[in-house]
Amino acid sequence: DSLAKLAELYVSEIVRLHGVPVSIMSDRDHRFYLIFGEVYKGRLAFILVSYGPNEALYGRRCRSPVCWDIEGLQQLEDPELVQETMEKIQIVKKCLKAAQDRQKSYVHKHRREMEYEVGDKVFLKVSPWKGILRYGKQGKLSPRYIGQYEIIERIGPLAYRLALPAELSQIHDVFHVSMLWRYRSDPSHVIREPEVEIYEELTYMEEPAGILDRSVRKLRNKEIPMVKVRWIHHSPREATGEIEEHIREKYPYLF
Repeated sequence: DSLAKLAELYVSEIVRLHGVPVSIMSDRDHRFYLIFGEVYKGRLAFILVSYGPNEALYGRRCRSPVCWDIEGLQQLEDPELVQETMEKIQIVKKCLKAAQDRQKSYVHKHRREMEYEVGDKVFLKVSPWKGILRYGKQGKLSPRYIGQYEIIERIGPLAYRLALPAELSQIHDVFHVSMLWRYRSDPSHVIREPEVEIYEELTYMEEPAGILDRSVRKLRNKEIPMVKVRWIHHSPREATGEIEEHIREKYPYLF
């Protein structure tokens, strides 16, 4: 809408450079005032309550060392300070609530409330298990969902327990509703479950594969022998520099 765009430009260009006007005069009809005024006031609310955290909480600006020489800060008595601070806090709370409601409306605009019953079958999203489960394909060709699996228990309003096969026994069987996708039964639709391979070496102890190089680190009053160690499950480029004495104590078979 051209009027809404005009109000946005007015706030971003005129108010930004010259401040908030006392009054606005126009020869346009009442529709102009209705649309322009609604957008203008909505944008202006964030300008009028732009207190800093210190000013909103304590009712005065923060006296940082940069502005210690600036005089003229308003001195308030205790009752007046408390009253003004409470008013500012209420304004800040209202603006925060308005911002939260606005963002909430964006999220709920395309959200669907999903509920399942015990016995329903669902597909399971696999993206959170990147690096843990492998399905034979990488990148864009990797599957987004696997299954179908039967729901055996409802855990609260947003979580469900699934009957997972033996190859997924290492994975916790309770999932958030956002991880599930309803399977609609179709006798002609036959789905072959992909082979799932779980990495058995996700947790392992680091062991050195050998020493690639030696050097001496020179400090002020002493010299420290160093060794460049290559580790198992890592390439030579990932070799690390270690103190020779420590490596000799832990892994004497390298020497």
